[in-house]
Amino acid sequence: MNPLLSPFDTAPFSTIKNKHFKPAFIKAIADAKAEIDAITANSETPSFENTIEALEFSGQQLDRISSVFFNLNAAETNEEIQKIAQEVSPLLTAFGNDITLNELLFKRIKAVYDQQNKLELSAEQKTLLNKRYKSFTRNGANLSVTKKKRLREIDEELSKLTLKFGENILAETNKYQKHISNESDLNGLPEGAKEAAAQLARLKGKTTGWMITLDYPSYSTFMKYAKNRSLRKELSLAYGSKSFKGDELDNQQIVLKIANLRHKRATLLGYKTHAHFVLEERMAETPEKVYTFLNELLKKAKPAADKEFKQLEDFAKSIDSIDHLQKWDGSYYSEKLKQKLFNLDDEQLKPYFKLENVISGVFKVAERLFGLLFEEVSDIDTYHEEVKTFRVYDLEKNFIAIFYADFHPRAGKRGGAWMTSFKPQYKRNGKNSRPHVSIVCNFTPSTETKPSLLTFNEVTTLFHEFGHGLHGMLANTHYPSLSGTSVYWDFVELPSQVMENWCYEKETLKLFAKHYKTGEVIPMELVEKIKESATFQEGMATMRQLSFGLLDLSWHAKDPSNITDVKAHENEAFHGTNLYPDTPETCMSTAFAHIFQGGYSAGYYSYKWAEVLDADTFAYFKEKGVFNKDIAKKFKDHVLSKGGTENPMVLYKRFRGAEPKVEALLERAGLLEDKQTNT
Repeated sequence: MNPLLSPFDTAPFSTIKNKHFKPAFIKAIADAKAEIDAITANSETPSFENTIEALEFSGQQLDRISSVFFNLNAAETNEEIQKIAQEVSPLLTAFGNDITLNELLFKRIKAVYDQQNKLELSAEQKTLLNKRYKSFTRNGANLSVTKKKRLREIDEELSKLTLKFGENILAETNKYQKHISNESDLNGLPEGAKEAAAQLARLKGKTTGWMITLDYPSYSTFMKYAKNRSLRKELSLAYGSKSFKGDELDNQQIVLKIANLRHKRATLLGYKTHAHFVLEERMAETPEKVYTFLNELLKKAKPAADKEFKQLEDFAKSIDSIDHLQKWDGSYYSEKLKQKLFNLDDEQLKPYFKLENVISGVFKVAERLFGLLFEEVSDIDTYHEEVKTFRVYDLEKNFIAIFYADFHPRAGKRGGAWMTSFKPQYKRNGKNSRPHVSIVCNFTPSTETKPSLLTFNEVTTLFHEFGHGLHGMLANTHYPSLSGTSVYWDFVELPSQVMENWCYEKETLKLFAKHYKTGEVIPMELVEKIKESATFQEGMATMRQLSFGLLDLSWHAKDPSNITDVKAHENEAFHGTNLYPDTPETCMSTAFAHIFQGGYSAGYYSYKWAEVLDADTFAYFKEKGVFNKDIAKKFKDHVLSKGGTENPMVLYKRFRGAEPKVEALLERAGLLEDKQTNT
């Protein structure tokens, strides 16, 4: 019996074998096709119920199987799963095209769309109808037979290329292991980091020494604290040259193929570029508006960034006679300068940020703001023993969601942090089906003598991903495709980024920031230093984010067919935002998973766009009180619970009473006036 083909609530991970996936996909695709055929064969006049709703709730088993499989491929993959992904992705792409290029189905949808003004539809139903109609017109429903065939070919090739892109990066990350046998090479590293490196060496089969890898907790700690400049350089070049070595894991040709295929797809559909296609369904609307937005921020950030970089260079020169600051120096000297200016470093803070305490803290924030209670349970199946599971209730003990949390690096887990879902929320037949939400991170693991102690950056990352999680958990819509995080991509980061703000508030920190040994609450002078240092090198950080957004547009807002050299193109895109000298051995595009594997192509700007929203939102909380229940209820009612049921600006204005103002972001970032600190 295939467990994926039996009805299930929570995913039955322990009974699923790799051999089950492909047969399950094949059967579920066939069943979903039969459901589509039933819609098109219906002799009744097309209506919202028998066409739009019927389509919305078709293929649910296939959706569940896909969510289980592709979440495993991201968080607990292996060669066999990756091979299955390469086999089933084209099948899913073909099925998706079978739907959007189905002329009989589109004819029924268009019939409902054309008479929508005569129908008594709710705002949510109108959104679903428009979204469904556009999903067809934007994906080739009006194309000729020949062009439809070409679209299918492009989509199939893209599905394979994006998978291969991610597989290469993961393989590169796992491949590099720096075994250090001379303890003096670890000078500067905190004791906890050395212990973690020694433990990692044992795990990797070494009987002595220390191991540093490209997994973020290992890599970033080494770059921040290691005195050995030549080793920092080696690590930096290894990290920056992922899939840029001209070998079997090289992504340069894949990047060029993806960019060109996306452009061809967009022009086939009648759009000028891939960015024009993508941004039609975003708050920003056009590439021109995005360029204007990024360049206006760049104008504000560049003077501050240049000044901060000069300050950092002067500081490095004054203590170590470094004439030219390189990329492998940035993190190290920034940390040293931060310690000097604010008498603060991560090692002082980490004892107050035991992972379990931070989890408890984010739960308490959710309770105080939104009335949520989290109960850890052991009766929910997981894909790895490290995954924690929770049932979520409101204060009246009504069931709200299942919540999974997976916190530490593994060989089968891709880098970074993300939120995902195993089951969406929706309402059907009088029942509110609640969501199953997961967050996946790569935090500093525990050692033999210390629990998992987070850096402050990891604390904000946890709050960030949990914000996405709240968007999923508090969803309260009728249709799964409009539920939770199913919103415009330049709106989706608002709930996550706004949650980071609570990490800097005294009222929040005293809830959970307690010393892991003594239980002492974090001293208020440290809290003040955290707040004071919040805008440290903000100009440089802003420039970095803007450079990524501009690089993204350089691939997607123009015709890429004349690009032959990935590195040369990247250098041109970075012109005007570079602070450090270029390193010819490195390339960002070949490992820029957000845009070449994830969903952020022509959308990386949305992190800064959402910062405007989040700064404006938190300014509202600050004005009324960071735990003000009335504001929290408005945010829950008009943003978190509504998903993509209406235009995001309509939802935001309903919450805030006005459109967001960029001044809140500039003020928070210290970019409204000259607030740079001098050495």
